[in-house]
Parts: sequence; C-alpha cells; structure tokens
Amino acid sequence: MDEHEDGPLGVVAALVRSAFLVNAVYAESAREHGLTSQQGQLLCVLMGRPYGMGELGATLGLAKSSLTGLVDRTERNGLIGREPDPRDTRAVRVSLTGEGARLAEGFYAETCRRIGELPSGLGADERAALARLLGRVVLDNEVPVVFPEG
Repeated sequence: MDEHEDGPLGVVAALVRSAFLVNAVYAESAREHGLTSQQGQLLCVLMGRPYGMGELGATLGLAKSSLTGLVDRTERNGLIGREPDPRDTRAVRVSLTGEGARLAEGFYAETCRRIGELPSGLGADERAALARLLGRVVLDNEVPVVFPEG
C-alpha cells in the first residue's frame, strides 16, 4: 500500500482511481477531437481491421441497441461505413472511412501521449513493473483490445 495525504491506498482504490484518471484523460482527448469517449473507442478498435456488429458489440461491451446508435451517429459524421460481410449476406462489417482513419490516428497518438505522461513520476524500472503487472491483470481478465499497443 502507498501512503498518501488521504490515507493508505490499496489495490482496489488504486485501480478504481486509476480508471477514473484514464477515463478523464481519454474523454478530454476525445472532446478535443470532436468525439465522444465511445466514438473514440470505436475508432481505435476499428484501426486494426473491420469488425462485424456482433464482435464489435462484444469488444466494446455494448448491447445491440446501444451499438447500433453509436455506429449510426459515427457513420452520419462520415467516420465509419458499413459494408456487406462477404461470409454472411445478412451481416455487415464496420470499417473506418479515410476521414475516420485520419481522425483515429490523431486521436490515438494524442491519447497515447497524454496517458503516457500519467506515470511520469516513476522511474524506468517502476514503469516497466507497472506495465508488467497491469498487463497481467488485463490478460488474466481477458480484456478485449479496445486500445491497441502504442
């Protein structure tokens, strides 16, 4: 446990407060790029490849109706498009448009920079240990890749 002004900080409080910190940075970066946090997540996921709606919903942890609304709004903004799935004529695949790819790259780079600054008070060995430990937590809990490795 680390000792701070507000008392000892255990693993649960540290993880929850870290999540709030990262979410705030993520949301600020998204706003500055004219996106919502969920649109930013969607664009980052799609940077790797097109996704079917089912796997996109599972990756983002969204119900079908919420995902449909998110995809509709982002498509109206010209950032993503739907195309028929060549393996299933009833399904569609969602992919970035050229404009969406450019915006995603800028958003991703800026968000990586900002989040990378959060542990600036740590030394190289501490940063490596933090990455290793958080990486284990993420992998042990099978967290989907919603933000690719920088």
